[in-house]
Amino acid sequence: MEIKFSASALPQNGSLAILISDDLKLPLLAKELDEKTGGMIAKAIKTGDFKGKKGKMLSFIAPAAAKLDYIILVGIGAKKDMGQAADIQGVGGNLYAQLSALRIKSAALLIEEKPGKFDSSEIAANIALGALLRSYRFDKYFTKKKEEEKPTFNNFTLLSKSPKMAEKAFAKLRAIADGIFLARDVVTEPPNVMFPGTLAMRAEELTKVGVRVQVFGEAEMRELGMGSLLGVAQGSEQEPKLVVMQWFGAGKTTKKKPLAFLGKGVTFDTGGISIKPANGMEEMKYDMGGSATVIGLMKTLALRKAKVNVVGVVGLVENMPDGNAQRPSDVVKSMSGQTIEVLNTDAEGRLVLADILWYCQDRFKPEFMVNLATLTGAIVVSLGNQYAGLFSNNDELSKKLLASGEKTLEKLWRFPMGEAYDKQIDSPIADMQNIGSEKGAGSITAAQFLQRFVNDTPWAHLDIAGVAWTKKDQDLTPKGATGFGIRLLNQLVEDYYE
Repeated sequence: MEIKFSASALPQNGSLAILISDDLKLPLLAKELDEKTGGMIAKAIKTGDFKGKKGKMLSFIAPAAAKLDYIILVGIGAKKDMGQAADIQGVGGNLYAQLSALRIKSAALLIEEKPGKFDSSEIAANIALGALLRSYRFDKYFTKKKEEEKPTFNNFTLLSKSPKMAEKAFAKLRAIADGIFLARDVVTEPPNVMFPGTLAMRAEELTKVGVRVQVFGEAEMRELGMGSLLGVAQGSEQEPKLVVMQWFGAGKTTKKKPLAFLGKGVTFDTGGISIKPANGMEEMKYDMGGSATVIGLMKTLALRKAKVNVVGVVGLVENMPDGNAQRPSDVVKSMSGQTIEVLNTDAEGRLVLADILWYCQDRFKPEFMVNLATLTGAIVVSLGNQYAGLFSNNDELSKKLLASGEKTLEKLWRFPMGEAYDKQIDSPIADMQNIGSEKGAGSITAAQFLQRFVNDTPWAHLDIAGVAWTKKDQDLTPKGATGFGIRLLNQLVEDYYE
């Protein structure tokens, strides 16, 4: 989709959308258009049920005097309720959906309203980002798509008082979209295409934007002592990979500790010998969503030249049930030297994270570590698809993450941790077991397991199993992979560490 920014003026062709708050007052240029159309806009508002509420729209075919195809009124609700940039982005996403549904090819948005604290250039840039994020499509494998099924809307112009400033603001925001689209792409690819080796290759492409990338294979990981991660991979013909990405936005000589983000990358999860039910197993290509977020985040930070040093680490494996697969009750030795009794081979993500967390804190001595993983079904039972679960050993880091989540509307909910939960993963024959000994609290005991591999490093675990993909369209995301966490973590870096 082509996105352009231009000065406020009534267009002479295409379709026009107009922002309207819940006071239903027409902006100046909208009044001018209303006069040209014999009061049609005012009449449409008066006679219809459009009240300017956020997310509500009213569209009608424009009369000949307007020289337009459609006029669309876009509700933004009360101006005071548009307190975050993410609120404005949501307006853009919903507008894109409406314009697409109308089969419109080209449209302009008139921005004269100034909701909340934002100026017109910020509004234009954020609406553009929202529309762009909603426009995502993954259609590379279609060979017989009908013409009427293909999207038509491909030209979006945002009209504001400061188009050059809006264009500059959008250039920075576009880096977020690029990172999210990368994450959505790799998650959506089928598992016969996106396996550990090919996902590592996609990460290596970040060298083009200035990220240093190292890829370790099975031999190197065995030498490092990553028996926990390698145990998960041993049932697959696909070689596991460890990918380390470094962005030196603050310079290579700085004494500041890097920030570290880590991701679980199980490119397909059958559950191993503890095999999953067939119904729904196709969704397990999404089990590398945490690694996708980390890779996408590294791209976003590099593209916008973030002034901070960041490390991204992802462990990539495929969990398969062949004759060499890990068995329930096997004992493996992690890189930390701690031993793990594997009671359930479908609790494999924590085994991958255990080794990469230890590796990261040992090699890089980071300021903090935040890991992301589609880790437990229990988190979906707790939170559905509205929040991701937050578990942490550090209150300050937690507060920053929660604030960033509220700001981007990628929301987190913090869960308790403690000794009583930790005891549930003690094993009678090894240092620990990979599932709890009691029913319930599955997400918490998983987090307790991870905490045993971080030492004193400030750490947070985000369980994104309920938000890494969506089964229905959302404001900024069409059905499918979401790229959850990139906007949140980019905000965390921007607000607190640059």
